[in-house]
Amino acid sequence: MSIFNNTAKDTEQASFKSIAIEYAQAIVIALILALFIRTFFVQAFKIPSGSMINTLLIGDHILVNKMAYGIKNPITRNSWVEFDHPERGDVIVFIYPVDRSKDFIKRVIGAAGDVIEIKDKKVFVNGKLFKEPRGVQHTDKRILPAKFQPRDNFGPVRVPEGHLFVMGDNRDQSFDSRFWGFVPLRDVKGKAFIIYWSWDSEHFRPRLNRIGKLIE
Repeated sequence: MSIFNNTAKDTEQASFKSIAIEYAQAIVIALILALFIRTFFVQAFKIPSGSMINTLLIGDHILVNKMAYGIKNPITRNSWVEFDHPERGDVIVFIYPVDRSKDFIKRVIGAAGDVIEIKDKKVFVNGKLFKEPRGVQHTDKRILPAKFQPRDNFGPVRVPEGHLFVMGDNRDQSFDSRFWGFVPLRDVKGKAFIIYWSWDSEHFRPRLNRIGKLIE
């Protein structure tokens, strides 16, 4: 083999290594950017249960704005910068207080200082009837007494400082603040704002009419 063939082969190998390094660098940068965006800006979640029906269905894939209320330290969850606080009616994703390995999604009913009371399925905040969003539903006509369980009759309780009271829109089938208490503000991951994909596993087909739907 001539020296020219060796040189050509070395050049080809060097070119291949250069391309491989460029691709590897691009992949690493893309992963870092994706992790950065997921940590501080937007995170995707899939709805696994029916506690937010009709607002959110099982199989909905949603995006959550992680900067809706501020910027947090991803490790300690302490706020670096606060823009706002969750308001009544916001649909939020948070760390489940009973099992911190899980994320829950519910609707904010009360913030710090609010007095929450439920009478025969009707929700009252500071003595006034809470204006229910369109997605709220009741599937059980029975009214359960408070001594049996807190689903239909609850409180009154005052939301402590730095906490939220949350409920699912599928009121009779939601395990929420009525049962396990308040959500610390520091555990709020963000505000749900749009459905970007939805899959109906029962009929094995996409729900095209839900794609792009804003979460209200």
